[in-house]
Amino acid sequence: MNEEIKTKGQAYLMNTFNRGAICMIEGQGSYLKDADGKQYLDFLAGIAVNALGHNHPKVTTAIAEQAAKLVHCSNFYWIEPQVQLAEKLITNSVLDKVFFGNSGAEANEGAIKLARKYGREVHGEGCYEIITADNSFHGRTMATLTATGQKQFHKDYDPFLEGFHYVPFNDFDALAAKVTEKTCAILLEPIQGEGGVYVGDQAYLEQVRALCDEKDILLIFDEVQTGMGRTGKLFAYEGYGVEPDVMTLAKALGNGVPIGALLAKDAVASHFKPGDHGSTFGGNPLVCAAAFATMQAIEDENILSNVNEMGGYFEEKLVAFKEKYDFILDVRGKGLLLGMELAMKGADIVAKCFEKGVIINCTHDTVLRFLPPLNVTRAEIDKAVAVMDEVFQTIEV
Repeated sequence: MNEEIKTKGQAYLMNTFNRGAICMIEGQGSYLKDADGKQYLDFLAGIAVNALGHNHPKVTTAIAEQAAKLVHCSNFYWIEPQVQLAEKLITNSVLDKVFFGNSGAEANEGAIKLARKYGREVHGEGCYEIITADNSFHGRTMATLTATGQKQFHKDYDPFLEGFHYVPFNDFDALAAKVTEKTCAILLEPIQGEGGVYVGDQAYLEQVRALCDEKDILLIFDEVQTGMGRTGKLFAYEGYGVEPDVMTLAKALGNGVPIGALLAKDAVASHFKPGDHGSTFGGNPLVCAAAFATMQAIEDENILSNVNEMGGYFEEKLVAFKEKYDFILDVRGKGLLLGMELAMKGADIVAKCFEKGVIINCTHDTVLRFLPPLNVTRAEIDKAVAVMDEVFQTIEV
């Protein structure tokens, strides 16, 4: 079955992903099953999407019940599940208003538009520039690709939007030197996931916040990957005590259904007026019901406590590997967003773990990235660790 589906896929789908030779057809908890019946322990979680694992009963039930009532109408009307989800997000954050889209890229696109409108209306026509960080990743639309500070994603797509500048992450002096009267916003990930799991320094983010206050510049946190409990707090900014003016979410928000969210404080959100921004599918009843159920489950099932406990446990195991194997250079991250930097490329390790039934990821060529479901168990971590140890023993540097 795997081979048959692969052959048809190659015939009909654009070649935009380096896909493996298998097709996943079923998931339960932290496990996936392919079309030939092989089971895999999923420590990628759909790239930080399946926060509650696969086929979580509360989310599945919410989707089924909402699908039987109303899947889509339009945003010309008030949508009850959308209002309920908005209330849940706002009452659990420091932001005041929310706009719903379909993805992290769309949420970041909206944030860029909102920041530019704010800049022009508050500071004048020339205030539209945005500063982002080297190694950042903000999406694959033209604006978010421009905002992304990785040249490997830029190849062949220029000319880009003007008005974006890149500075080294965690280097406040470099960032401050780029700020001018044209700067309307600074866009940062609290932890750079796709860029290699680099964690924002406490002092750095505090300094950036103070600079934004001084210059009346918007601080935008891209929490597409870090949000919804991944770092042990519902939102990563809570762990720093640094409040953004604007925040973007997606990935884990719907536990698998496509939804993104742009949140902003009232003073910023008020610059969007009817017709300034929109999304046909954004915030439809089905995805909002799923996202609300996801948030409720995170709360009811004490998921954040599990992230902190299991994240600490998993990190200890990874640090022990660093002591054992010379080719492991660093272990970093927060909660259940963890990275292991290697002295060589990690693709071969990912492939060998996959053969043994454990799914992990390699980003930035040399950083193994671990993103298990937030309700992962100690036994599942032990299993993944045992498989990695077997693989690491075969590595020759």
